[in-house]
Amino acid sequence: MREATLEGTFGDRVNHLLTASGRSEVPPFMVMDVMAAAARIEAAGGHVIHMEVGQPAAPAPKAAIAAAHAALDDGRIDYTSALGIPSLRARIAWHYRETYGCEVDAERIVVTTGSSGGFILAFLAMFEPGDRVAVTVPGYPPYRHILSALGCEPVLIETTNATRHALTGEALLDAHRKAPLKGVLVGSPANPTGTMMSRDALASLMGAAESAGIRFISDEIYHGLDYAFPAVTAAELSPHALVINSFSKYFCMTGWRVGWMVVPEPLVRPIERLQQNLSISVPTLSQIAAEAAFDGREEMEAIKRGYQENRRILIDGLPKAGLTKFLPADGAFYLYADVSDFTSDSFEFAREMLEKAHVAATPGIDFDPIHGRTFIRFSYARSAEEMQEAVARIAGWLK
Repeated sequence: MREATLEGTFGDRVNHLLTASGRSEVPPFMVMDVMAAAARIEAAGGHVIHMEVGQPAAPAPKAAIAAAHAALDDGRIDYTSALGIPSLRARIAWHYRETYGCEVDAERIVVTTGSSGGFILAFLAMFEPGDRVAVTVPGYPPYRHILSALGCEPVLIETTNATRHALTGEALLDAHRKAPLKGVLVGSPANPTGTMMSRDALASLMGAAESAGIRFISDEIYHGLDYAFPAVTAAELSPHALVINSFSKYFCMTGWRVGWMVVPEPLVRPIERLQQNLSISVPTLSQIAAEAAFDGREEMEAIKRGYQENRRILIDGLPKAGLTKFLPADGAFYLYADVSDFTSDSFEFAREMLEKAHVAATPGIDFDPIHGRTFIRFSYARSAEEMQEAVARIAGWLK
């Protein structure tokens, strides 16, 4: 009897040791669950049109792949500087000159493990546990989830049709007056809405943030994928902003996991120390490929023209299928559609659309815990033929 009691006590202790931390209790990134469900349908022989994940169907630029092959043939793939390969940092700095006419010192460029690694480094360097950081809804879910996991408090600010679902300085300062904010993060072009901020709108928002002592982070991962007007970088407007970008979207290099930051000078060394300890350095092969990717702009522009055609197909076709309301699709490769005429449960809507029409899309609740139950995000990063077939399938299912 005593042995059984001891055994039970030991088991309880072991179970306690294996209990996950509170900071790990972040919601799942729902798009990954949709991908898994789509994979099960495909494994059973079904043909799914993938509009759930923000991943280009095209491969990385030929120059990037060739550079990676050459590096592998050389045989040694060593650590690099924690801040990144110097020639890649210099090439990124040159990218700002040739693309935006903006001078950025290569010493302020930090190469990261995708934009995700950039968010972690930025949040650790800029904020303390308990700090309140504003993000917009609808918005990219890991903004909120990473902040929460690091002990910060994400402050959700709703956007509206009146501002084309972009954050304004007035809304930011209003939230700051209610309880002080330490930072704000915005994306333009935005995920999931595709909304872009004009130069004046971005400058006004940044000016409001700086006037209140609110640190500014600009997510520019979808730069290059702009259709309504050219995207504006926050690096051009202030040396105090921290910019995060990546080779994942425009350069079609999602799985290579390489991105970069433009960092205010006082934060370079703190971020370097963090990178040294968290990851030593970004994968060398990916950095080599990323530097060569800049030579593939002609290929990438052709792919962008394909996205523009896909955007046209959805904007023209979805209303005929019954989905008549969606947010501005200025850039990126998303269309955020209002499905309130059909449901108040976007998760169930997405599940049924996948099961019955074999079209995978992401429920809006992933991006907006307030109003997302009546929205669906469609990614149009695949072929025009697939977009046309998706519209036909959705029309057949809804009617």
